[in-house]
Amino acid sequence: MNEFLSEWGLWGLFVSAFISSTLLPGGSEALLLALALNGAHADGLLLLLATAGNSLGGMTSWLIGWWLARRYPPEDVSGHKYEAAVGRLRHWGSPVLLLSWLPVIGDPLCVAAGWLRINPVWALCLIALGKGGRYALLLWFV
Repeated sequence: MNEFLSEWGLWGLFVSAFISSTLLPGGSEALLLALALNGAHADGLLLLLATAGNSLGGMTSWLIGWWLARRYPPEDVSGHKYEAAVGRLRHWGSPVLLLSWLPVIGDPLCVAAGWLRINPVWALCLIALGKGGRYALLLWFV
């Protein structure tokens, strides 16, 4: 098992983090902790890969929102399943993307950010800060 984690664990962590941050379920936290406990890789590398994968997944959700805005303008959001996330972003502004790591509401926040056309560089920075902070906290506990 240790050989498998050493050889495939880093790619697996990146892919798992990416998938976990889209609208699909994933288990990147468990894999991150397993790799950290294995001790074959530096915590900084694990943090970098998990944060990069999770942030790119969040930006994929942002792109979905951007695409949706072309079909369904944000002005016509009433009754849509993302109405609450769009409302949060309108009320709190783009810093609410720091909470994009939260289960259930994080992915819709990223979609809503794209839908409202929040600057992609700013969105990426906020998403990465929030998601990286969560992974750093997990590593700190291990």
